[in-house]
Amino acid sequence: MRKDILSKAKRIVIKIGSRVLTTEDNGLDPAFMVGLSIQVAELRRHGHEVIIVTSGAIAAGRPVLGLSERPRTIPQKQAAAAVGQTRLMRAYEDVFAAQGLIAAQILLTRADLADRMRFLNARSTIETLLECGAVPVINENDTVVVDEIKFGDNDNLSALVTNLVEAQLLVILTDIDGFYDADPRSNPDARLVSLVRTITRDVERAAGSTGSTVGTGGMATKVAAAKKAAKFGVPTLMANGKVADILIRAMAGEEVGTLFLAESKSLTSRKHWIAYTLRPQGKVIVDEGAVKVLAKSGRSLLPSGVVRVEGEFDRGDCVRVCGPDGAEFARGIVAYSHKEIALILGHRSSEIEDILGYRYGDELIHRDNLVVL
Repeated sequence: MRKDILSKAKRIVIKIGSRVLTTEDNGLDPAFMVGLSIQVAELRRHGHEVIIVTSGAIAAGRPVLGLSERPRTIPQKQAAAAVGQTRLMRAYEDVFAAQGLIAAQILLTRADLADRMRFLNARSTIETLLECGAVPVINENDTVVVDEIKFGDNDNLSALVTNLVEAQLLVILTDIDGFYDADPRSNPDARLVSLVRTITRDVERAAGSTGSTVGTGGMATKVAAAKKAAKFGVPTLMANGKVADILIRAMAGEEVGTLFLAESKSLTSRKHWIAYTLRPQGKVIVDEGAVKVLAKSGRSLLPSGVVRVEGEFDRGDCVRVCGPDGAEFARGIVAYSHKEIALILGHRSSEIEDILGYRYGDELIHRDNLVVL
């Protein structure tokens, strides 16, 4: 089964963590990068398209600036990234050029992907690069990023890029052999799980929150990324990037790492974008009847089912849709602002124009812009 799933993946997103990319003194690991370039070239020869999501800019810049530990303030991180990003891309350019490949740098923030036009423009750029035979190397734009526009970690970024480029496989290279049922660094009895059919609450609990002094993510963020990819109908392979020829062995069907299967009912690219890329700006609280209609019937949200609104948002923003108990069960793009909804909630759609003096439509959130979580 594993070989069949992986062999069907023409377009692959490969996420490379800082602990894989760097040495113990936190400099870039040239041996790893050479090995990576050889494997990417081999994958290309077998008809695969490769997009890389890389960490390592801050780690590469840290020793140059004389920082003894990971930067903690935003200015320090931005400074380290500014110094390290050029060194990181130069390393990619050199090792790929030796294999006859072109490395293309793409720096993104959440704002780039949250704007639908910029999202589609980024997709077009990457498509063109792939058509030209280049290898896109994507990183978060740490030199300008702040909390409001951060992806959080490059595991999350890799899942969003999987949707952006419409890939068929996400590979996460880390410094351990895959997903364990407990933390192998502290529990000698931890067992490697080779196949995860569904990412359940138990799987998420087992992932814990182990992190690193070099990167920003731990096992929990990798499992979260695999879950996001699964929602888009894409499987995820998590494997040890320090193992020789790990990508070639994995794509040949060898039982290495952990394979997370995709969900059978996947979201469209647009609905995945709404659910996981956009940042909700407020809440719309609906009654029990609306919960049932939205969750089970795939209908649009009408003003008659809304009880109240929380927070401030404008027309076109993403909001959380919550039941009477306050629990979020859906997300969507609203057709009216929080002020407008406060005036028309509980009313019929036919009354909207009488109340507001105008009407954008009958629905507060059209079913095409609504994702049930």
